[in-house]
Amino acid sequence: MALSPLNQRRWRNFKANRRAFWSLWIFLMLFGLSLVAEFLANEKPILVSYRGSLYMPIFKFYPETAFGGDFQTEAVYREPEVRCLIVTGGREECFDDPSGVMEEAKAGTVAGEAVEKGWMIWPPIPYRYNTINNVGTAPSAPDADHWLGTDDTSRDVLARIIYGFRLSIVFTLIVTSISSVIGIAAGAVQGYFGGWVDLTFQRLLEIWGSTPGLYVIIILFAILGRSFGLLVFVTILFGWPALVGVVRAEFLRARNFEYVRAARALGVSDRTIMFRHILPNAMVATLTFMPFIVTGAIGGLAALDYLGYGLPSNLPSLGELALQGKSNLQAPWLGFSAFFTFAIMLSLLVFIFEGVRDAFDPRKTFQ
Repeated sequence: MALSPLNQRRWRNFKANRRAFWSLWIFLMLFGLSLVAEFLANEKPILVSYRGSLYMPIFKFYPETAFGGDFQTEAVYREPEVRCLIVTGGREECFDDPSGVMEEAKAGTVAGEAVEKGWMIWPPIPYRYNTINNVGTAPSAPDADHWLGTDDTSRDVLARIIYGFRLSIVFTLIVTSISSVIGIAAGAVQGYFGGWVDLTFQRLLEIWGSTPGLYVIIILFAILGRSFGLLVFVTILFGWPALVGVVRAEFLRARNFEYVRAARALGVSDRTIMFRHILPNAMVATLTFMPFIVTGAIGGLAALDYLGYGLPSNLPSLGELALQGKSNLQAPWLGFSAFFTFAIMLSLLVFIFEGVRDAFDPRKTFQ
């Protein structure tokens, strides 16, 4: 679909900001990779070949009995016995000496008999964010097996960063979009109508702004328990007033402009005037403030996780990784991993919104 002349000018303005343009592509690449995190970091193989049939464990549950084992529980593909069963086609000898049987299978026979070899395709990182690898001490330093080391519970740090990055961005997108819609609508109504509507909303905002949000979060989590949905709801509940003041000021300034008076005289509806004529002119100030909302949502989530009032413990958390870095000073890779993850993520987002601000600014035109 072709862009309108106005949107084409905005796109040219955005591309003219090279820092914003390249930050957008880098961010999209990182976020796109995080969306397929199951293919990058997983304790299950992507594809398994067993006796001529193909299996995709990352999408479907397969019991150990499907590969010649004894249990109806899900196969633990990292176990030597399960690997041996898959490679040798379900040989019973795997339970006696899996390493020795696999060595024989490489030669094509087990106990003098030919075997039908199976295989597994593993992700680049054979660990999920909650996989506990009880080998050696924890936390362990980076090595060939764990590229960024492990945390104090022997979980792979890089896997937790990939999943935690995705969760943080999804959380931020949901909170920012919903909060912005509510805040822009409330500010537009206040600024456009003014009078008693504006005074009533302002008094309500003053009361709501004085509510201690952290205490409310602690109380709700103590009663209802921690969950991703509840955290999104509470963050939106206290985050939507952030844009009200900016949008209200722009509408108060523009409500008496000549083109608005002319539209009223022609019988144009208030909603059309507000959101088709005034709001586009108020978007520059709104988008200027948007990076603070985005970074505030990410920082707020990290702070709550750091304090223990954020995401449930079974979810990957960048704030919890920062807490581990503070608690394990003898393992500097934890603190460095958390710091550089936040620094790169927040810098890219700020640069992108700088370009978006330039794109919507009617005073800026780049060739």
